Amino acid sequence: MGRVTERRRTIRIRNGAVTARPDTLVAEEPLEIRLNGRQLAITMRTPGDDFALAAGFLVSEGVIGSASELRSIVYCAGAGDDGTNTYNVVDVQLAPGVPVPDITLERNVYTTSSCGLCGKASLDAVRTIARFPVADTPPVRIEPGLLSVLPDRLRAAQRVFDRTGGLHAAALFSEEGELLDVREDVGRHNAVDKLIGRAVREDLLPLSRVILLVSGRASFELAQKAVMAGIPVLAAVSAPSSLAVDLATETGLTLVGFLRGPDMNVYAGEERIALHSGV
Repeated sequence: MGRVTERRRTIRIRNGAVTARPDTLVAEEPLEIRLNGRQLAITMRTPGDDFALAAGFLVSEGVIGSASELRSIVYCAGAGDDGTNTYNVVDVQLAPGVPVPDITLERNVYTTSSCGLCGKASLDAVRTIARFPVADTPPVRIEPGLLSVLPDRLRAAQRVFDRTGGLHAAALFSEEGELLDVREDVGRHNAVDKLIGRAVREDLLPLSRVILLVSGRASFELAQKAVMAGIPVLAAVSAPSSLAVDLATETGLTLVGFLRGPDMNVYAGEERIALHSGV
């Protein structure tokens, strides 16, 4: 769609010198997600991979868990002032027989690029609706040295960040450290939904032998999305929240924070990390 970045005039001050020049910014626009024609949610996102974003959101919400449960995802008419389609409304049609959740005022939520579904879900709710129990996944054993190189591999794959400096990123790695997929978005939870959505549309769930790496902090929402997709290991370059640690502990998710070179903190699920001393 060509709207991942936009140009804006800016005043630059460098060492006291003032110049005017255009700057490349990451685009941020609303996306309305409809389910069988009814509004389900609105999220602020970076345009691109919108169908994957919608599918991943539905996985995170426990609505779907496989490609067979999706009938179609299409753009709806969302005309701008000039009458052209803005591509900011998608409608997801579920396959026949797939239960449609009750879309009430409680479910019809507004999500922001900073926090996702703040406060909507609880630990018990996630544990109850998760289709792919992380604690039951095949054994995965990760060396700390392998984890230590993943942030640099993620950073090297962030093409839009190099131009804007304003995007979060999320990536899936194999247990051998191979980069499987990477997505960027103004919202870290959107980047994760895009990864999960691409995987579910390719019928790859559960993602039971992969590592999810996020470029920022590990919030409850991101831990929730990992659990819902059956991902056993979530690593973040920044801090986790207390609720993310609680969720990881209760569900068996391995949660790593402050992953910076050889240094890291393991907050839950340490049995998947090959610890050699001090524990």
